[in-house]
Amino acid sequence: MTTTRAAAPVSAARLRLRRRPFTHHNRLAAAVVLGNAVAALGVDSAEAIADLVVANVALAVLIRQQHVINLLFRLATGAPTTWPLRVRWVLGKVYHFGGLHVGAAVSATAWFAALAVVRADPLTWAILALMAAMVGSALPPLRARWHDAFERVHRFAGWTVLALFALDSARQPDFVGSTRLWLLLAVVVSVALPWTRLRRVPVRITRPSPHVALVSFDHGVTPFAGSSTAVSRHPLLEWHSFATVPTPGRTGFRLTISRAGDWTGDLIDHPPTHLWVKGVPTAGVGNIDKLFTRVVWVATGSGIGPCLPHLLSGETPARLVWSTRTPRATYGDDLVDEIEAAQPHALVWDTVRDGKPDLVELALRAHREFDAEAVICISNKKTTWHVVEELEARGVPAFGAIWDS
Repeated sequence: MTTTRAAAPVSAARLRLRRRPFTHHNRLAAAVVLGNAVAALGVDSAEAIADLVVANVALAVLIRQQHVINLLFRLATGAPTTWPLRVRWVLGKVYHFGGLHVGAAVSATAWFAALAVVRADPLTWAILALMAAMVGSALPPLRARWHDAFERVHRFAGWTVLALFALDSARQPDFVGSTRLWLLLAVVVSVALPWTRLRRVPVRITRPSPHVALVSFDHGVTPFAGSSTAVSRHPLLEWHSFATVPTPGRTGFRLTISRAGDWTGDLIDHPPTHLWVKGVPTAGVGNIDKLFTRVVWVATGSGIGPCLPHLLSGETPARLVWSTRTPRATYGDDLVDEIEAAQPHALVWDTVRDGKPDLVELALRAHREFDAEAVICISNKKTTWHVVEELEARGVPAFGAIWDS
């Protein structure tokens, strides 16, 4: 007989703080801004302002470094499952670390604006203009509408800012041997490190339908479950991240890529023989499953990809709820057979046959019947936020991507 695990008791006030705009991501961003406001009380020179600029730039860049991200996840998910559920619930929000990036980037730009006013020289104003362009292009409405432009502004303007700021700092008499120098060196190494692993690798692509491409890699890298990797056809212009699907006992990995824009559509319609990769596989939200004794995975469409490595490994007992359009016609018999073999009790909801599901209700039912501790949702932005917020409003620990980058 299955015993029903009671949802963690949470006060109404705490539950309200779990909804937007009071997410962990925004709270971290606010904490960084507040810390800078406190630091402003001790600022007494242009050199002090420059130090705060570099400190914030270092935080903004290093918190996005792949090895740092993997370390953060390793520390957060190292907690034993015997710890109180409420503590593990908070640790599971580790993927909100991007709030530190946002708070630090905004603070660095604000401090540099102050520095530009103090120094009033052309180089400083040029750096400020580039930093303002980076912050402006990252505003969610602009980033969503012109994502390729956002990515290029961030890459090329960011590199230029580092070069110009290093030049500007080198003109200062106290730069050599200063903390500012070492922080700048750390930033440069952090930015350059993924590019040292830039490679063009062969891929094998199968297309079970015009909607999906299954991309197989085997170039000496077998990632861990819960990781993602970025791929590109033009490495200086754009990169696209996808969850990796390693298979236990095999080398290499797969990506499940669905038609969701020009880039993915072109890859499906005109499959390449090679793709560019860089850096190392990087931990993502699915990694937090190891914090819990049992989890429910809720996926829609190609969101099954990030779930699949966890279902195949079986390291954390899991139950799958998958809503998709005609699964066998869309993803092929081989992939669906693989999923059903790993999850014989999965609920596979065919939206063509069964209509639009109430994912919150399906998740709650699976959570109750499977005696799970948490729910992880892998879907589009609107659905993910809806499912996560509605479940947490009912006291169920729920997790899903937040599209902060």
